[in-house]
Amino acid sequence: MPDDQRDFLERSDSITGNLYGEPMSPERISENFALYGLKKRVAALEKFDAELCGECDSSPHSLRRRVQLMELCRKMGGVHEALRKARR
Repeated sequence: MPDDQRDFLERSDSITGNLYGEPMSPERISENFALYGLKKRVAALEKFDAELCGECDSSPHSLRRRVQLMELCRKMGGVHEALRKARR
């Protein structure tokens, strides 16, 4: 699906909903992020940055999803920094 217009959270909700029967919480996503290797964490954070640089419409749903994505990105960035300081 190269023309998939869904954001990360929508894709994540869809995939984990199909696999586990319910969407994965942002906390659980950030916990799993800690298991990634350095290169995969950097690539994921770069994708988040690119997604956050995109346009956002003013609908309440879009704004709410944008805030959730920003919060998740902030958490994942903190996890990445902590792991880098621990040299992992």
